Amino acid sequence: MSRLHPSIAAGRVAVITGAASGIGLAAAQRLTEAGMRIVLADHAAEALEAAAEQVRGQGAEVLAVRTDVSDQNAVAALKAQASAFGPVSFLMNNAGREGGGGLLAGADVWERTIATNLMGPLYGIQAFVPDMLRADWPCAVVNTGSKQGITLPPGDTAYNVSKAGLKALTESLAHDLLQTGGRVSAHLLIPGFTFTGFTRARGVAEKPPGAWTPEQVIEYMLPAMAAGDFYILCPDNEVTPDMDKKRIAWSAGDIIENRPALSRWHPEFSEAFKAHMEGGQP
Repeated sequence: MSRLHPSIAAGRVAVITGAASGIGLAAAQRLTEAGMRIVLADHAAEALEAAAEQVRGQGAEVLAVRTDVSDQNAVAALKAQASAFGPVSFLMNNAGREGGGGLLAGADVWERTIATNLMGPLYGIQAFVPDMLRADWPCAVVNTGSKQGITLPPGDTAYNVSKAGLKALTESLAHDLLQTGGRVSAHLLIPGFTFTGFTRARGVAEKPPGAWTPEQVIEYMLPAMAAGDFYILCPDNEVTPDMDKKRIAWSAGDIIENRPALSRWHPEFSEAFKAHMEGGQP
């Protein structure tokens, strides 16, 4: 096994939300190989138990806790059970939902999306990080973000806003954790196009050629964490790292160049954006 982040250690506990499928389950399976004890959290009871049995089948000690991360009390209960299970060194705030709405979507859509994608990770941080600060072993917090929270493509505005907020939250967490001298670290996982339950929910039964599997995302994440990377920007089978960098640089340039908001999708800037993507440096 290649070098791993020091928080990933045999006998320590990894807590993963949104763990019943997709990236969360792939992380649990991979951390099991490192000898970690696994706490799986998800709101889907049947899928959660099936995932727990699957991870137990790899020889891991597993605790499955049905958890709605949008409920602060539920996250506090998850923390209590996880701490009783063993010394927590790894927290992955991975649970998320697609918003499914633009600016004029109902308040319930916005509230559910923000509650899960932004408040859920905040509740996780507030529940687990104080003990991590008091511990004397290496710890890490991984928050699963999205490229949509950086480049903000038109469409699912509620989701974009929630993931933009999560990016800001995780950046602030990383800065606050400087006080630990690197013993506790934070990381923003930014997957590319990944075949998960979100994809299946859109009626896609088989993995599209352009998508990565959840396992590929985790295999990309682990060496990046070991190297000390905060931004773990994953490519996929359609988008290269260079393409991602150019898109992000263009988005930041909207402010620097005083272009219209989201000018990448603005008709007057279509040719300029195309030239930017076809150019050399991002």
